[in-house]
Amino acid sequence: MDAEHKAKLAQGRNDARAVKNYLEFLETHKPKRGRKRTAETINRRLQTIEASFEEEGVLQRLAMIQEQQDLADELAALEDQPDGSEFEAAFVEAAGRYAAAKGLSRGSFRQMGVSAEVLRRAGV
Repeated sequence: MDAEHKAKLAQGRNDARAVKNYLEFLETHKPKRGRKRTAETINRRLQTIEASFEEEGVLQRLAMIQEQQDLADELAALEDQPDGSEFEAAFVEAAGRYAAAKGLSRGSFRQMGVSAEVLRRAGV
């Protein structure tokens, strides 16, 4: 095996890794269905709970405490959005070569959640 062949194999492994990492990022951070909550709507709900807390019975207050904790967790997750730009940049660099080598269509990537704009930049 000559040096050129080894370099092509290494390039193929790197391209596969970049595509895999981006697709995994998209899969783990896929948006949920339904209306998106914002920090403003979460804070508004927290204020509503706080205002009506003392008027409720003990079981309702217990449920409200749990809702407050869930909303606080959701608010923290909103503020800590992961940045996938590094994965996206590597994908854009590698996806065209990877798709050509594997015979993958644009539609296959679209079904995996890759946006049309990212595919356009990747040359797929």
